[in-house]
Order: sequence, then C-alpha cells, then structure tokens
Amino acid sequence: MIVVVDSSVLVGACRGSPACAAVAAACIRGEHSPLMGAALLAELESVFARDEPWRSARLGPRERGEVLDAFLASCAWTRIYFAWRPNLRDEGDNHLIELAVAGGADRIITRNSRDFAGMELKFPRILVVTPESFLKEIR
Repeated sequence: MIVVVDSSVLVGACRGSPACAAVAAACIRGEHSPLMGAALLAELESVFARDEPWRSARLGPRERGEVLDAFLASCAWTRIYFAWRPNLRDEGDNHLIELAVAGGADRIITRNSRDFAGMELKFPRILVVTPESFLKEIR
C-alpha cells in the first residue's frame, strides 16, 4: 500500500508508541511504500533536531537518527507540482495532502486525524487514518 506517514507517527515511534513503532517498522521492512517530499523531509529534519519532543523519549539522539535514516531509505521521493489550496485549516498540514495526491497514496497515517476533518477539497481515494486504525485494517 502506498502511504504518507506524518512526522507525528515517527515521533511517536521514537517515544515508545507501539502502534507508531509498528507502522514505521512495516514501512522500513518494505511492507508498505511510504512517500517522501521536500516539505515532509524539512519537517522531519526540524522535529528531529529539536529538544522539546524528546524529553521522555525511549531512544537517544543516535538511535532516533538511525530510525529516521532507515525510514527515509524506505521512502519513494515524490515531487509535488501542484499546490491544493485552500484545503486544511492548518496550512502546515496541506503538504501531506499534496504529497498523497502527487504520489497516488492510499492512506495518510497521522496521530492528528482531527486536523484533516475539515478538508475543503475531497480526495475520496485517500483515507486519513490513525496508526491504530491502519494496523487494524492491514491485519
């Protein structure tokens, strides 16, 4: 399945969330095809460089870097040629929709599914799911 994995899922994986870790591991093992674009990569690099999200993390900086590197190695680079605006209330999440559309994704996996509830533009083929619901679906 082609998926877009939000940064919140990778942060959750490194902080010890079992569902997030299972999603990341499935992508790293090649069971799903995660997409990566310039905006998502910049967001991941920014989040992984901050101190704040990692205060109670189970993994140290080196291990987090290894998880991120392994995840990125499993991703298919996807160029976005068209901006779908306006769409989400939080402008910072629109890049995930654009990545999913550009790469033909089936799912956007995020811990913040409420942020996608008010999409002005509808893409019926793309479902926004939590890591937990994604795992239930694929099992």
